[in-house]
Amino acid sequence: MELVPLGPGFGVEVRGVGILDVASDGEAYKAVRAAFEEHSLLLFRDQPVADDIQVAYSRAFGPLELTKAASLGAGGFYSRLTNIGAQGEIVPPDHRQVLVAQANALWHTDSSFKKTPALASVLSARVLPGADGDTEFTSTRLAWERLPSDLQGKLKDAIATHSYANSRDQIHPDLANAEERKVLPPVRWRMNWLNPANNRRALYIASHAYAIDGMDDRDARQLLAELMDETTRREFVYVHKWRTGDVVMWDNRAMLHRGRPWDYSKERSMVRTTISATDADGLATVRPTVH
Repeated sequence: MELVPLGPGFGVEVRGVGILDVASDGEAYKAVRAAFEEHSLLLFRDQPVADDIQVAYSRAFGPLELTKAASLGAGGFYSRLTNIGAQGEIVPPDHRQVLVAQANALWHTDSSFKKTPALASVLSARVLPGADGDTEFTSTRLAWERLPSDLQGKLKDAIATHSYANSRDQIHPDLANAEERKVLPPVRWRMNWLNPANNRRALYIASHAYAIDGMDDRDARQLLAELMDETTRREFVYVHKWRTGDVVMWDNRAMLHRGRPWDYSKERSMVRTTISATDADGLATVRPTVH
């Protein structure tokens, strides 16, 4: 297995081992799991992408998350990110599916708004619109390590509130519907995540986060915005330009990502599977202490 560096201090292209190998061979899984823990983002090129292969690969890393209510693929393992409607037509630019894509253009980490957050996401390119529709990534682990020690100390036990509605409301007031608001109430997480595999911390923030325990609302939002700005400075961002057959996996404990716009009159279809975090992944360390 060969690992080719991709981003500024994080991310590798995996060569010589494919997603099918990981799904079927314990040694291949161990090697790729070690690369995932170390590099946070993995790229596999020219993969035989199919739903069952993607799920088999993803399941090797842990329990699979069910796609949330009111999404394409709700209740199943596959989150279908596409601008194609039920009749095979390209939907108009004000359609909910396009608004969802625009909301995904906010820097975020997947599922921080859920009662069980995500360990990792696996995204495969099925149909691409051409040159646009990149996905950008940045490391919150490296961002944590850049913070001054006094700020690290302040954030070590700080707790932020995340909600799905907070990020969606930034795009359109009706994008998070009543069902989503009901089944996805706000949740609270520590603002850093300790990875037990290497004892390294990562800042744990997202566009879903909006409040910090013990801070007034304005100050909390200002601090979250400053942390987001520092984390996503352009020199620390890897821009992934998709090719058909690409499969990208990233560590939601230690990464932020966002989708970029494309010509919405052209089809773009991607499929994401998401692996839920467990205590073995450090989940206990990010849970607020119950007094």
